[in-house]
Parts: sequence; structure tokens; C-alpha cells
Amino acid sequence: MNSSAFRPRQLAAAVSLCFAAVPAIALAEDAAGLTLAPIVITGSRFDADPALAPIGATVISAEDIRRSGAGDVNAAIRKIGGVYGRQSLDGSPDFGLDLRGFGTNSSQNMVIVVDGVRLSENELLNAVLSGIPVDSVERIEITRGGASVLYGDGATGGVINIVTKRPGKAASRGSVFVEGGQFNAGEVRVSAAQAWDGFAADASAGYQRTDNYRDNNEFKQSHFSGGAQWYGADGKNRIGFRYEGARQDMRFAGSLSEAQFNANPRQTRTPDDNGSLDYDRLTVSGQYRVAGFDLAADLSYRKKTVESTYVFGGFPSSASYDSKQTQFSPRLRRLGQIGGMLNEVVAGADFIVWDRDTASSFSAAGASQHSKALYLRDELRFDAAHEGRISAGVRRELFDKDFSDPLGFSTTGYEVNQGLNAWELQASYMPLARVTVFGKAGQSYRVANADENAATPVNNQPLLPQKSHDAELGLGYADSASKITARVFRHELSNEIFYDPTLNFGFGANTNLDPTRRQGFELDAEQRIAADWSVSAHYQHVQAKFTEGVNDGRQMVLVPKNTLTARLSWATARQSADIGAQWVDSQRYGSDFDNSCSGLIPSYTTLDARYARKFGQWELALSGANLTDKHYFSQAFACKGGIYPSDGRQMKVSARYEF
Repeated sequence: MNSSAFRPRQLAAAVSLCFAAVPAIALAEDAAGLTLAPIVITGSRFDADPALAPIGATVISAEDIRRSGAGDVNAAIRKIGGVYGRQSLDGSPDFGLDLRGFGTNSSQNMVIVVDGVRLSENELLNAVLSGIPVDSVERIEITRGGASVLYGDGATGGVINIVTKRPGKAASRGSVFVEGGQFNAGEVRVSAAQAWDGFAADASAGYQRTDNYRDNNEFKQSHFSGGAQWYGADGKNRIGFRYEGARQDMRFAGSLSEAQFNANPRQTRTPDDNGSLDYDRLTVSGQYRVAGFDLAADLSYRKKTVESTYVFGGFPSSASYDSKQTQFSPRLRRLGQIGGMLNEVVAGADFIVWDRDTASSFSAAGASQHSKALYLRDELRFDAAHEGRISAGVRRELFDKDFSDPLGFSTTGYEVNQGLNAWELQASYMPLARVTVFGKAGQSYRVANADENAATPVNNQPLLPQKSHDAELGLGYADSASKITARVFRHELSNEIFYDPTLNFGFGANTNLDPTRRQGFELDAEQRIAADWSVSAHYQHVQAKFTEGVNDGRQMVLVPKNTLTARLSWATARQSADIGAQWVDSQRYGSDFDNSCSGLIPSYTTLDARYARKFGQWELALSGANLTDKHYFSQAFACKGGIYPSDGRQMKVSARYEF
């Protein structure tokens, strides 16, 4: 497809065992009762043995999500997980998430999976998280740092794994949620689940609408999720299926100049631009234990239809495309003892077939990407008294890409085969009680997607694969009332894939950059300060720079040096309150590769809060976002221009009934 025609829409658009946090195992309650909730995490693409739980994850529980008032998965990742997010360009709740400072291409440098199945796109679109019912989420695991051994393409920044709830035996649950607020916002969600002996089923449906903060930025969505699962008496053997579907209609407010933003950030210059998205995903998965081996497999099919209409000088230009993706991921695990030491060996394969067809007056593009990968990972636990762990893993992935467009004005066709390798070495040790030191080194990669290869500096010449050499060192402390982890990291990138708006005589192009580096420091902390009170914080400092070439030493664009998220929570049996703040440092405008722009995107601080009270099976809540009504923006693609304003203050009231 012709990338330039879809650029505005495209711009809108964790579970590797990384040793980067404290052990997430059950913590015994202390005498004062100041105990953090026990967490069970998924590791190695299998449920983790407690002794091998991944120690690289920030874990967001279902209770955390509910207490914060996050109405969708994306908001929970930003508000609770401390992940920096940029305002979506299409009015949807699917903000651009950024792990470790990858700017406008952050979505292509991280992997999002749902119950272990890859959700990340082979397009310049954010993963559609808004279609996942937030009430169905059991937990969200955020693992920062390279994870290509287990998850392949695009996992340099990290992995976000969304784990949905599994009904317990002979149990049932259900809820009805209604919310309304400013900007004509409204939402209704209904969910129910029932489990019998050996069988469980659940379903969730919802509808939301909002005019959003800006003119011509209306967003509407309906979604449905449902599934069933059959399982054995011990819970080790299971098979099930799940369907998820979402229908979205949105209007595009477009960008503003700095003068227009200062005069009225709510205005639009594109009052007639609009689009829609239809999304369906069906997954069949199973796990079986035989002769000491755990066998598992996921088969997933996803279909998406995107339509858009842009009006230029009074003349509309419409386009649509259909994309389909099939993924099959078989794997096995052997968990046993070697010389008295616990050993976990995981081997698997990933097969993905993706195809897309475009229909418009200017493009009839067809694109495909087929990939196949094998991976092997081994982890050994030694010196049980000090919880010593060491692991190694490798992956080989082959990509077969092709593209053709009989109506293309520049890129008309290409075929390319690319093979990439990933590896990782990790180690962890507890020299003192509750204190863990850890380290990690490896290589991760990503390949250019169909949109990126459709607009390159040389027509019909695909971009080279991006590679990153990753390293991390850290220190963690955990007891029954507190957790704290500090780590330093570095990513040395070659052939980084990035959109440069200064190329192609100012029309822009996707290109391989000169060598770049991401390095910095991260701090995660959580403290139970009283029986009903807790505080948490996430801090990240990133230096993102060119290390060679004409821009050697200059800062990368759209990467804030510092971000800080902090939350204070209070909860009793009947009441709860939660207040959070996020500070984002200044950053370079999107076109400022040579750092010559006289200004920076200003830093900003936002506040959000929620108060809720229970009355039997009812819960009533009042919540607010951007409480100080801060005028700010996180997306700007030209020097003091191309600005997409962020949302102003919004208050909401909600009611939930559980049965």
C-alpha cells in the first residue's frame, strides 16, 4: 500500500524471564499486617514454577486496575505501570506506549501479548488494546528490556503480557458497569463467568462513546469477548477458545501549529476527516502434561478492516484495507532436577502468516509477511539458600516479505528474505537476605513492516533489519511490606528503523539511521505505609542519542529524558481512594534530528484521582483525569508544529453492580 497516503492514520495508530526486578513470589504476612499482595506470574511462555518466577516484571493486578479507575487496559499500563504514553491521533484510548525511549516507533520496539499470543501489529498502528474488556483482565505483566529470544521481532524495548481471568472450579461472577462524564462520554460494560467441574465459560460486552476534548474527535466503540475452557482435575491439562471483536468509528482532529495550539488547543483544521476499524480475533489454546513434559500450543486468527477518509481542498480521498494474520505457536517444557538443582528447559516455534490488501483510487497494494522461528532456553537454579539462577537462550527467525502495487506512484513491488538471530544470557543471585543482584546481556532485533518498506529513500528497496545489543545490571530488595528495584541499561542499535520527515525533499521517508544508543536508569518502588495505605513510584531516565554519522552526539527526537509516575492508594472494606501524578520532561520535536529547532516540547505534570464507596453489591465512584486542566502535548512532528494536543480535564461518575 502507499504509505504516504496513510501516514496520519498510521501515526495514530511480559514475559521474557529478564533479571530486572525483585522476585515476585508470595510474601508471608508480618506481625503488623503490612503485607503486599502475593503475585503469581507467567514465565517462559508457561505458568512459572515459584522458584523460577520471572524477576523482571512490574505486575498490575485486577484490584490495582479497579482501584485506580482505569477504564481500559492501555490506561492501566500508563497510570499504574508507569509506562510513558503519547496521545492517540485518532481519538481512541489506544495511546502509543513507549518502553525505554523509542519515540514515534515505540510500538514497533515492544511486543504486546494477550495470554501469550502476540497482539503487536505488522503495520504502523498501535496494538488495539481498547477491545480487551478491562473487567476480564487478571493481571498485566510489564517486562522491560530485550526479549527477542522468546518473542522475536520488535522486543528490544520489552514485553507487555495481558493475562485474562480463569474461572475457578464451581464458581461464578458477574458485573454491570455504567459510567458518564464530560465531553458527552459514556460507557456500559456487562460481564459474566461460570465454572463447573471441568468446564468454564465467560462473556463480556461493552459500548463506549465520547466527543473527546477536541473538535471533530468523536470516538465510538462496541466490543465483545467470550470463551470457554475444559480442564482436568489438577488444572495442568486444559484446552479452550476465545473470541474478541471490536467495532470503532472515529473522527480525526488533525494537527495544529504552535500559534493555533496556544490560541485554542481544542480546535481542528480537518473537520471532515474520519475513519473506522473492525477487529476480530479467535484463539484456540491448550496445554497437556505427559511423561514429565508440559506441551502447549496456541492457534490464533486475526482479521482487521480499516477505512479512512481525508479531505484536501474540499476533495475527499478514501481508502480501506483488510489485513489477516494467523499464528501457530507450539512449545514444550521440561521441569526437573539436575544434580539436585532445579532446571527448566523450554523449546518452541512460532509460525506467523500476515497478508493485507488495499483498495483506493491511488493504491491497490498487496503485502505479505511470513515468518517462522525456533527458540531454545534453559534456566538453572543453583545454591537454593541464595536463590542463584543462570539462564541462556537462542532464537533463529526467517522472514519472507513481498509487496506489489500496480497503482503505486513510487514503490511498486519488492521481494526480500531476511534471517535474524537473538540470544541472551542472564544471571541472578541473593548475597544477602531479601537483596538480589542481577544482570543480563543479549541481542534483539526487528524488521521493517509493510508500511515502512512502502516509503523508503530508494524506491522498491526494503530497509535493512534493525539489531540491538542489550545489557542490564540491577539491584533489588523485597520484604513483606516493600519492593524496590534499581537498574541501569544500555541498547546499542545499528540500522535503527525510523521515520525521518526531513528526507525525500521534505515529504519524509522511513530509513535506517546511523548507529544510535538508548541508555539510562530505572527505579520501581512500592511501599505499604500503613494497613490501609500504600504508595508506589516508577522513574525512568533515558539518554537517546546518535553515536555515529552526521548527527553524532545529537539527541533523538520525541524522547523525554525523564519520566516519573507516583501513586498513593487508600483502601478499606467499604471505601477506596487513589491519586496519581505523572511528570514528563521536555523532548525534541519530531523533525529535529540535527537539534537545530529553537524550542522543545515543554515538560508537563498531570494529576488524576478516584474515590469509590461500596454499598453492598454496589460501588459508586467519582474519578478525574488531568485535574489541573493542563494544556500540553506529547505528539509534535515538526519544529513548533504538527502538534496533537493532549486531553484536558475530564470528570466521570460511575456505578458498578456485582453478582
